Amino acid sequence: MLNKKHTTNIVILSLLILLFTGCKPDAKEQAKTTEKSALSDTEDFVLEVNKIDSTQFPASVKYEGFIKNAVRWKDKSGDNIVITTETGIYTSKKFKHEAEDSSDAELFAYHYILSNNEAKQTWKVYDYISDCPVDIVASFVKNTFKVTDLDNNGIAEVWLMYKTVCHGDVSPSNMKIIMYEGNNKFAMRGENKVQVGSDENDKKSFLGGEYKMDENFKKAPKAFKDYAQKLWNDNIIENWEN
Repeated sequence: MLNKKHTTNIVILSLLILLFTGCKPDAKEQAKTTEKSALSDTEDFVLEVNKIDSTQFPASVKYEGFIKNAVRWKDKSGDNIVITTETGIYTSKKFKHEAEDSSDAELFAYHYILSNNEAKQTWKVYDYISDCPVDIVASFVKNTFKVTDLDNNGIAEVWLMYKTVCHGDVSPSNMKIIMYEGNNKFAMRGENKVQVGSDENDKKSFLGGEYKMDENFKKAPKAFKDYAQKLWNDNIIENWEN
């Protein structure tokens, strides 16, 4: 038979056990939490880019021109929107005009990061031709806009390719590839190539085609440079006879 002292000790010991086991997570629960945390750190990034339209833009997204591309995706930098636009050929009050029949054309690309449905612009690309009395080109090259993750680091690359020129003859256009990874800009600048004729043996002659990479591209991963060079070569020829 237990005496009063022994009974008191047993009650105290029982309370301590309950207190200890109530505060400490179960061993299985601890292991599951640790495993889940490790999985989120090592989970493979899958880039999913979705086309959107202006009805899906937050009110804080502003742009000029007519939309050519609008996409949204999530990566390690956040919730992203990119919009590319062109004005087409028109007369803008932004520019001075020497001749009555001269015109202008502009193009834009905007990148926004979204948070709580508020958009913050992180970069913008702008180029134009102004006061041109002859043929104008200021437009993105068809089917070249892409969002990729070539280096598999979970931060997407945005690829823009466009041409600008004011000319009244058969001559090359200025051509550029601008790529952004996060806030890092990479640029490739040169001219497209135009066929200007052929000899008696049907050997074609061309003008243009050269390009230069900026320092960021020169130091970039091989995957970036390979992609840029292929994009350039795939879109370099402009044949005015066809």
